Amino acid sequence: MTPEEMGRVVEEHFAIEARADIEGILATFTDDIEHDVVGMPGGPLRGKTAARAFYAALTRELPATDAIPRHRYYGDNLLVDEVVWEARAVGRPFGIEGEGRPVSVRLLHLFVFRDGRIARENLWLDWAAFAAQLGALPAAALA
Repeated sequence: MTPEEMGRVVEEHFAIEARADIEGILATFTDDIEHDVVGMPGGPLRGKTAARAFYAALTRELPATDAIPRHRYYGDNLLVDEVVWEARAVGRPFGIEGEGRPVSVRLLHLFVFRDGRIARENLWLDWAAFAAQLGALPAAALA
């Protein structure tokens, strides 16, 4: 895929995610998607059924409000994307009580493509900043 094609798929994926359209999100994935939020218990998820459960919880408990691009890099059928992601924690995202609070964290995605769709999505989240903003970690721990 060209960088432009990969960029379109990722932008479509993010736009659909912001609308909380689970079926639309899954349509951007291959059937054997590997979805890995680094540091989450249970390790990488495999297949659309597992990805569906993840995105249902994410869009319900931590709806996105913005994604501010920082950097984007391309390779052979891969795209690395860094954003500052903003959301509202309305449930218990990742096991932390949200209480409707806003969060703003850096995300680094690695997308691997096959047949025009995302075959692998790795996500690194600034867990310390996320936890501190929701009161699960003292802000001083980030200093």
